[in-house]
Amino acid sequence: MSGAGSPLDGLDEHQRQAAATLRGPVVVLAGAGAGKTRVITHRIAHGVDTGAYSPQRVMAVTFTTKAAGELRGRLRALGIEGVSAKTFHAAALAQLNYFWPQVAGDEAPRIVDNKVKLLAHAADALRLRPDRATLRDVAAQIEWRKVTMRTIEQYERLGRTVGSLKTDALVELMRRYEALKDERRQLDFEDVLLACAGMLEAEPRVAVAVREQYRHFTVDEFQDVSPLQNRLLELWLGDRRDLCVVGDASQTIYSFTGAESRFLLEFPTRYPDATVVRLERNYRSDGAVLEVANALMRGRPGALTLVAAAGEASSPRPEVVAYPDDRAEVEGVADAIARRMQSARADEIAVLYRSHAQSAAIQQALSARGIATSVLGGTRFFDMPEVRQAVLAIRAAAVAPHGAGFVDEVRTALRGLGHQDDPPAAGGALRDAWEARAAILRLAEEAPAGTTLRSFADDLMARAKDQHELAMRTVTLSTLHAAKGLEWPHVHILGFSEGLLPISYASSLEGVDEERRLAYVGITRAARTLSISWARQSEAGRGERAPSRFLAEIGPHLAQGRPSGTGTRGADGASATRGAPPRSSARTPTR
Repeated sequence: MSGAGSPLDGLDEHQRQAAATLRGPVVVLAGAGAGKTRVITHRIAHGVDTGAYSPQRVMAVTFTTKAAGELRGRLRALGIEGVSAKTFHAAALAQLNYFWPQVAGDEAPRIVDNKVKLLAHAADALRLRPDRATLRDVAAQIEWRKVTMRTIEQYERLGRTVGSLKTDALVELMRRYEALKDERRQLDFEDVLLACAGMLEAEPRVAVAVREQYRHFTVDEFQDVSPLQNRLLELWLGDRRDLCVVGDASQTIYSFTGAESRFLLEFPTRYPDATVVRLERNYRSDGAVLEVANALMRGRPGALTLVAAAGEASSPRPEVVAYPDDRAEVEGVADAIARRMQSARADEIAVLYRSHAQSAAIQQALSARGIATSVLGGTRFFDMPEVRQAVLAIRAAAVAPHGAGFVDEVRTALRGLGHQDDPPAAGGALRDAWEARAAILRLAEEAPAGTTLRSFADDLMARAKDQHELAMRTVTLSTLHAAKGLEWPHVHILGFSEGLLPISYASSLEGVDEERRLAYVGITRAARTLSISWARQSEAGRGERAPSRFLAEIGPHLAQGRPSGTGTRGADGASATRGAPPRSSARTPTR
């Protein structure tokens, strides 16, 4: 990083402490919006800069390929190349493919590309006829069994059932699935971790080679590690202690997939000499939003107390609005978004909800108002055909530029693919294609002075490789799970009622706590304004709902919103926070 200053520059006191501690076990308890990715990348950059780390011997482990790509992109921007930033599965698969021929004398088994399809074949062999949804749930049970390191016999003793499959049939199906997989010489996703761990345990020379290659480990989102992932990490480390883990117990929302926050919470016990750094200064959200978040998690294990870096609250107090039914709720929220768009861009707004089934109604309501939306969890930006075509067109134009100016050259290349200045009507594939090309054109318009068509094309290719997504100027619709790690200035959370949040099947104390953490994740996505809503009845009118029990915990920090526009339908704003205490002060929100 010659001439660029120290990687420690610009970090706050606690971030700097975490980034400057390069040796020994380190645990960074990083609250939402506290800059954990910045700390991870600047810590690695500082280690390389000072000569403490060789980039090729650093392994940064993430949970998604997108997060790994973001780490690589940020490290590249800091002038650091060669660091291995991968998911647990990608790292394990690379090691398996490399060492398997040396250990077994042949190629590594192929990876199952469709677990549900293979399960269907196994069910046919047993003359079972489960539907596709049941097979998906069986696949999830197989995944959970493996990542929690249970044998089929241990799983059988749990007495679980899936749909119409009783325990005996379920276990028999699992055994047939494993046998069929072995016959075809295949591994599934979880087997990759198991096989890699087994190879490291059984083959000392492989363990020595891996530990020689990677000397310094950083693990992001450590609250989400499963017992199997933690075991693999232990095997990678051996008896060395150069490990930094980063996480937030309050954002553990994948317990149903085998994640166990105890590995994060018990880290200081396991390593009594570990450096513990708490990042509680939030750089994302207004103080009023953080008051709601802190109230929801107060007293929970590992909960951090977030403090707004900007100081006193400056935005309106978060509000809660009750509606008579689901239709009134989505219409009211859509009206609120339409008003918000008089002063904010569409891509600054998100609507979050507990389950995918809630997305269609709000998407329809927004489309009726001419407001374009993008649903998270769809096709990745650089996998969209229109984006691939645009990148190819820009690369082709870079071979023989016309000298019309960089941005004009990009615009011309996009127009050759049918791009127009004005967007088509909201909704549909045509609008999605226009928004994607518009995002590329905006990137060109915002490029630094001196950017050429060739360097811009190279940057797009690098972004595609790292899955560094571009934001389209649409309102984002997302489940609470998919929204983790993201942020927007303005957030609406739908369905804050019993049965939806917490979800109806979260009947145990542990299940309700998971739902509380999920609500916390949703709340902490909001930077400036937060609106929570719930409906007293479903659109079908099946019984009356109660407000979420979480509203009683955060009620004093919420303003009572009053339904307006098409969403009123007789709702009474005075009872909008039924189950939540009235406002605790006379403070009036400013708009």
